[in-house]
Amino acid sequence: MRALSNGATPLGILGAIRELSSQFSVPFVVLSYYNPILAMGLGIFLKKARESGVDGIVVPDLPVEESDEFRNLALKHNIDNIYLAAPNTSRIRLRTVLDKSKGFVYLVSLYGVTGSRDTLGPQALESVRRVKSLAKGKIPVSAGFGISRPEHVSTIIKSGADGAIVGSALVKIVSQHLQDPSETPDHLKDTVAKLKTSTKKS
Repeated sequence: MRALSNGATPLGILGAIRELSSQFSVPFVVLSYYNPILAMGLGIFLKKARESGVDGIVVPDLPVEESDEFRNLALKHNIDNIYLAAPNTSRIRLRTVLDKSKGFVYLVSLYGVTGSRDTLGPQALESVRRVKSLAKGKIPVSAGFGISRPEHVSTIIKSGADGAIVGSALVKIVSQHLQDPSETPDHLKDTVAKLKTSTKKS
């Protein structure tokens, strides 16, 4: 709601990515529900995304079983199509997710909605081990949902994940500094630096 009320649009976001991707060599991954993409037109969206410097895309409400058209167009535009797996994803479906994902697999490491958690339960770590064993090193597995602290990142990496996905914790920092937005970048930088340091295996 904050983003929309301040004029955010899909094209505006792609414009911001274009500006950033011209300055930084890191990969850019977009997460979007399917409706805004469909409204723009699959081919148009993906073409504009690639021209803006987008390297990968996650569409959480587009099931792998219904995504062939979108996936083929994404590959045509050299954009990685990143699928989600969950703790209750069946072994058969998980193989399909692993086979059709490109870039990495987004492992939703626990049940429930996204958001910060105080601790990571054994379910999250077991999910990582299960998916990694099936991936057999063919594609990286990044785990998200509930990961918000350096110790979470360290634990998830040590359990075998190739990456940790942190979102809500960073959004929370922004929301805590709406009255002093000039301070937000420093807080985000400090938090991300600590999270990054925690990815190193000791």
